Amino acid sequence: MRISSTSWFARVVAFPLVLLGLAAGASPAQAQAADPYHPAARDTLSVEAYQGWKQFELNCSRCHGEYAVGTSFAPALVVSLRNGGTIPTKEIFIQTVCAGRPEKGMPSWCALGLEMDKINNIYAYVKGRADGKIHAGRPAAKAADPGKPQS
Repeated sequence: MRISSTSWFARVVAFPLVLLGLAAGASPAQAQAADPYHPAARDTLSVEAYQGWKQFELNCSRCHGEYAVGTSFAPALVVSLRNGGTIPTKEIFIQTVCAGRPEKGMPSWCALGLEMDKINNIYAYVKGRADGKIHAGRPAAKAADPGKPQS
């Protein structure tokens, strides 16, 4: 018995489509187990804190460590911004970021053109990490409030 080329082609095309259908129906837990390199977000942040996370990872993490945990040459900001830490207020944080600490190798981010709204967003993220409200790991952003104008 010979299989027609049309029947063979239909089977070859149908098999991957069936597999895709099964994959689409997988539960989030199954999808998580299948992709350990892209874990699900642990926290859902305000838009401001999420933008702060992105700016922190872009501008600050190379020295202060991923998720603000510090490195061998820059302090852990999760410790510095805690109550009783070396950066006790938002104003001191902004002053430090803007002026930098040239004697320690930290540039003046305001002189480099980092805008104040981005610095405020970075503070929102790092302060949340310091207060234990934001865990280490990639966060998700809350959906923007439709009644609130986008900045």
